[in-house]
Amino acid sequence: MSTDEAALLARKTWRTVEPLHGMIYFVPEAAEAYAALGITGTNGYFASRAAPMGAVSAEVVISTFYNFKPDLVHAAIPGAWDLAAPEELVRARLRAVDRAYRRLLGDDVVDSEEMARAAELARTLAEDASTRLEGRALCAAHARLSWPEKPHLALWHAQSVLREFRGDGHIALLVTHDLSGIEALITHGAGGDVPLGLLRSTRGWTDREWAAAVARLRQRGWLAAGSGDETTFTEWGAAQRQEIEAETDRLAAAPYAHLGDQACAELRSLTRPWSRVVSEVLFR
Repeated sequence: MSTDEAALLARKTWRTVEPLHGMIYFVPEAAEAYAALGITGTNGYFASRAAPMGAVSAEVVISTFYNFKPDLVHAAIPGAWDLAAPEELVRARLRAVDRAYRRLLGDDVVDSEEMARAAELARTLAEDASTRLEGRALCAAHARLSWPEKPHLALWHAQSVLREFRGDGHIALLVTHDLSGIEALITHGAGGDVPLGLLRSTRGWTDREWAAAVARLRQRGWLAAGSGDETTFTEWGAAQRQEIEAETDRLAAAPYAHLGDQACAELRSLTRPWSRVVSEVLFR
């Protein structure tokens, strides 16, 4: 399998399965589980995702999450650890996954042989990723956790490891392209994959900070000249962003190449209907 083929395989398979992981950031079951521990609002997001790293400082979260305004992180960390130990948050997150999957997919799917097979394939991917931890802090933190016994929870955990494996590689590329957290956020939104307004409203940056970052990106040649907060790529900027995305695929490719095209296709076939249900309920 060529490098480009492996990169495409990684992108296709990750994109198909990812809604089954990403739903945890949106479902009410998660907010309820964290609130039961006394952690509410966006603090639940920071604490639950950081919990596999242990009771780390806000600075570690700022570094590994990358594009959030530091003030937003400091509001959650380390105060969350006074309310709940990281291990409690890890368990709460899995309880939320169980409840959300059963609500969204139904018990028949959750307890099915197809779910068990999907979990087996995804675990093979994640275990291979877990042998490639150099420079991948969030992936390493998730990979150190014990595997859940239930297949649907194992599937979710596997995709969590793979999501952070991919994300850690992506962050390395943002650093090498000299993009700050807010600049990376703006270029991500300018690419059109995620609505810019959503990114802007959830990362904590002020209008003044946003405008200043847009101005810097124009000066550096990433964004075309314009007025206000317009974020249209220059030809060079679009090429730079495309390079980041393509290299992200290449850095994420090894586990998928290890599993192979046929097994990855099977995993996509098994999970596609479930991901579609989750996406239709939560993301549309």
